[in-house]
Amino acid sequence: MESTACIIAMRSIEWRYSDSGSYGDGCKLGVNRSTGRLQWCPGSRCIRFLVLIPATLLSVILICVLLTHFDMPKATSHKSHISMTNSPETQNDEEPVKKCHVIRFRVHEALDIGENDLLKDIRTSFIPSESVIVPPKCLEEDGTDDTGDLYQRFKRNINDTVQDADQNLLSVDKNTNETTEEQVVPQEKAPVADFSSFWQENRATPATIRESQAQIMRQYMDMNADPCDDFYQYACGNWEKMNPIPKDKSVYDTFEKLRESLDSVLRELLEASAEQATTTIKATESVTPEPTIILDNVQDLDAKVQQRGNGARKRRHQFHYENTDLSNDAEVKAKQLYESCMNHELLVERGIAPLNELLESLGGWPALDPHWDESTFDWLNLTAQLRLYNNDILIMEWVGPDIKNSDENIIQFDQTSLGLPTRDYFILDSNAVYLDAYRDYMAKIVELLGASNESAEKTASEIVAFEIQLAKITMSPEKRQNVSLLYKRMNISDLMETIPGIDFKRYLSIVLERQVMENETVVMYAMDYMKHLVELLVETQPRTIANYLLWRFARHRTGNLDDRFQDVKQKFYFALYGREQSPPRWKNCVTQVNTIMGMALGAMFVRRYFDENSKEDTLLMTQELQDSFREIINETDWMDLPTKHLAEAKVDAMSLKIGYPDYILSRSDLNAKYIDMKIDPHNYFENSLNVLKHLTRTEHAKLGQPVNKTAWNTAPAIVNAYYSRNKNQIMFPAGILQPPFYHKHFPRALNYGGIGVVIGHEVTHGFDDRGRLFDKNGNLHRWWSESAITNFQQRTNCLIAQYGNYTVSEVGIPVDGTSTQGENIADNGGMKQAFRAYMKWLSRPEMTSEDLKDETLPGFENYTNTQLFFLNFAQVWCGAMRKAAVEVKLKTAVHSPGKFRVMALYRTLKISRKHLTAHQQPQ
Repeated sequence: MESTACIIAMRSIEWRYSDSGSYGDGCKLGVNRSTGRLQWCPGSRCIRFLVLIPATLLSVILICVLLTHFDMPKATSHKSHISMTNSPETQNDEEPVKKCHVIRFRVHEALDIGENDLLKDIRTSFIPSESVIVPPKCLEEDGTDDTGDLYQRFKRNINDTVQDADQNLLSVDKNTNETTEEQVVPQEKAPVADFSSFWQENRATPATIRESQAQIMRQYMDMNADPCDDFYQYACGNWEKMNPIPKDKSVYDTFEKLRESLDSVLRELLEASAEQATTTIKATESVTPEPTIILDNVQDLDAKVQQRGNGARKRRHQFHYENTDLSNDAEVKAKQLYESCMNHELLVERGIAPLNELLESLGGWPALDPHWDESTFDWLNLTAQLRLYNNDILIMEWVGPDIKNSDENIIQFDQTSLGLPTRDYFILDSNAVYLDAYRDYMAKIVELLGASNESAEKTASEIVAFEIQLAKITMSPEKRQNVSLLYKRMNISDLMETIPGIDFKRYLSIVLERQVMENETVVMYAMDYMKHLVELLVETQPRTIANYLLWRFARHRTGNLDDRFQDVKQKFYFALYGREQSPPRWKNCVTQVNTIMGMALGAMFVRRYFDENSKEDTLLMTQELQDSFREIINETDWMDLPTKHLAEAKVDAMSLKIGYPDYILSRSDLNAKYIDMKIDPHNYFENSLNVLKHLTRTEHAKLGQPVNKTAWNTAPAIVNAYYSRNKNQIMFPAGILQPPFYHKHFPRALNYGGIGVVIGHEVTHGFDDRGRLFDKNGNLHRWWSESAITNFQQRTNCLIAQYGNYTVSEVGIPVDGTSTQGENIADNGGMKQAFRAYMKWLSRPEMTSEDLKDETLPGFENYTNTQLFFLNFAQVWCGAMRKAAVEVKLKTAVHSPGKFRVMALYRTLKISRKHLTAHQQPQ
């Protein structure tokens, strides 16, 4: 490889940003590794920078020349921030991976909230939503245990003093709200930089924020790697040394660390007492800080918050409520839900009584009642009753936008989910060990609820045998790729004529709690499944059907009982997922509250931590990325003009959701969302039932109402980003607007290389292999011309081949370019848009030399702004994964491994060496 240029090209996407700022071929302007000088490199020869330059480029070139001649300071104490004391031992390369059977599970299996859907929300996520867990026999014994209390670690982190004698920190006196500058005393050894430091902005300046990010970036880099040979290794080579994989995890990456940091913050908010609770006021510079404010009611608080401007500095104020009824306050309910979840002593005292009483009210569970009378059993009635608790068992039903008419909410049906992650675990002989673990788990739960050991074993065997047959009649994901073929719209009478064995009219009358007419229109996605289900139920004993239905229901409800059930569940998860111990109770409770009352918890998070400027800045960046996408569309030579115009119209129609919905900062509006959700701080079991009923009622209330395409469906405190095809909506929750993706004090290079790429990724999803099937209104229909479709497919095939050529050497398995094509298209489009938008930002007429000088980090002065752009993007994907997890991810996931999400882009987009590395290492 030439020492002065790194020009690696793939033809799947014909795009190149040349050094002159144009798109096309030509000489490359680069930095000579040996001399550090800027020079042209025509072919394999390198000459000094002695060429004629157009006048329009002179200013830019002069700045670049000056930057490349900056002398790098000698090594400083920054390196003391990097600790290698936690480096893992060498892993065993001889591990027999072939003996490991790894399971991928969906989020809902981990949460135990209830069963989830298959088609309810057709959307994509930037971060994989599935988790890959490895059985214990695949786990290496030399991993470091990281099961300590994360909250206590977080508390220690926020009490640590920033280790830099040269920085002055801004603090706020709790009594006077006056700001003071404190000189930090240097310590001999500084802690390893971590994401939690960014939450304490009241103790930091822009300089300390940048120093923290610089520490993090430095400690992950492998300076011995050649960035043009392996840019991922260069950017992330030290990740695993700094972050060894815990024994109970198969994957540990940037996103997991972000989630841990965020969960600790949410816990702090939920555990704060009324006296400790604070509300952030975004104050303008003209507003004088006030002492403790006493308000007569909650509405006065709203008025006070809204009267403040959206200033750059956040100040914290204490608010005390007098003469206020908080029984319907959403944030209070969220705290009470958390409190009830954490009250383990009361759960022990109540025992199994709450669940057994519930089961009895549903007609009794044959597994616990030897005198159960099957003559009164009605499987359809029980299935519908369980649906009222937001459980989809045997029949999946929901109300949501029709994919062919996205303005209409309609009743929809699909095949059931199963008790294990996929149908293969019921069908394939190689998974017998997991089926046995499932059977044992089931028997233990039944026994804990009062059945004899012999009876519990017998019941479990019968249930598993039935679910095996149920799994066989479900359709595999591979056969469900073409949604248009599955889609069947008809009225109830026609559906019942097609499937006479299921009285859908009666089922819906129970679920909707009103009389349903036969002319009610529905959509069915699983016609063949429903026909086979009727046959299976006819052949099965009523006792077995009842046992199966109530097992699926009771399984999740045991999560609301005492820890005996959690212990049994942990043993099952150890066998199934390789999880060696349960997460601490607080972590499960935080997850439950954020899943159930995400808007209420999000309101607390936004008021306390979220800077309004971040929302406005991200909105501006989104508009810039959309402009870049429009330019790229217009420059394509393979798309006809009418299709281009429709594509531009789709971009224009995209609904942008950034940070949080405004209504959550209005107490009255937020309270209205949860007005009929009854929460008792002492009764966790009943709270869970009330929540499930609330979710079902809320969903069914949409029927007959126009689709609200501006509605938020994701909690603000979530680390992810989404694109919804049937809403043509992109969403960036407040939880992802944090380092390394974004910070208001970061150089713009980092923000464009972080959240900018994420924005572009989600925009591109509207035009990937599936997103292109939906028009600007989110309707499924053919709107591309035949020539555009043909040309698109040719380029997609090229991209599939490119990614398919990457092989993970650890397991000898290639990336599946077909299953990952949608995400790969989005990755390529996101990078192109973000880099183009950043280049345009740099070329603004008002751009000054001071602005350009600000585009750096401490210790990275010899890195150009574009190098920081690419480095930050790459480090978003830093992580480590065990061999068995790599194997299953390559076979099942829709996202390419993080390493190849990085490497493929630099090759596809033909990034030159000067954009990838500086001529000296960061200090």
